[in-house]
Amino acid sequence: MSPHVLVLGGTTEARELAAEFAARPGWRVTTSLAGRVARPGATAGEVRVGGFGGAEGLAAWLREHRVDAVVDATHPFAASITRNAARAAGLTGVRLVVLRRPGWQPGPGDRWHPVASLGAAAEALPALGQRVFLTTGRMGLAAFAHLTGLHFVVRSVEPPAPPMPPDTHVVLARGPFTVREETALLRAHGVDVLVTKDSGGEATAAKLTAARELGLPVVVVRRPPLPDGLTAVPDVAGALAALHGPGPGLPGPDGR
Repeated sequence: MSPHVLVLGGTTEARELAAEFAARPGWRVTTSLAGRVARPGATAGEVRVGGFGGAEGLAAWLREHRVDAVVDATHPFAASITRNAARAAGLTGVRLVVLRRPGWQPGPGDRWHPVASLGAAAEALPALGQRVFLTTGRMGLAAFAHLTGLHFVVRSVEPPAPPMPPDTHVVLARGPFTVREETALLRAHGVDVLVTKDSGGEATAAKLTAARELGLPVVVVRRPPLPDGLTAVPDVAGALAALHGPGPGLPGPDGR
């Protein structure tokens, strides 16, 4: 029977992994998307959209569709999905690999202020600046909605919905962005503080370089920890190696 891999997606790495499996003769790959973005990037193989109904629902789906392995390649902040994947893997015995791109690291000249949550980021802002470039995604704007004395520039792939800060300018755009583009945006809006999640990756890292060059403080929301007992691989190559490694793995590209 052809190996069947479920990729919990929504990231560049998930699309790359799906393409890798779809290119292998006889393999089946299904990518699951949460459905929060109306026009996600093109993905090879089969695609399903929407939730599973918690860990038990995911476990039932794995059994029904005879899934041999799951790769959690969701966003580093999709903590509930990762918890459900870990629980479902435990219930079914299906192999689980977690793929997480490495987080960003501060360098010389960076003025980073690490915080544990969006709420903590909101608490830190009034002491750091008055004109905020908020790049934490449209789903987390409620944490900043009470900050009536600050001006926010919010960048999002799709228009955000309330609640959000009352003084908000929305920029609709999808990365990657260049340092020149990010510098121009920061200057055009008079931004004096940046807020970001530690998403990692190159697609949105240019804003950090631009902030460093302009001497701006950056509030960085730390990643949630992985569930107990789980470790992550940093890239697609690592995920493939883990799937074919010791334990209930999958055959290699040549079928062995």
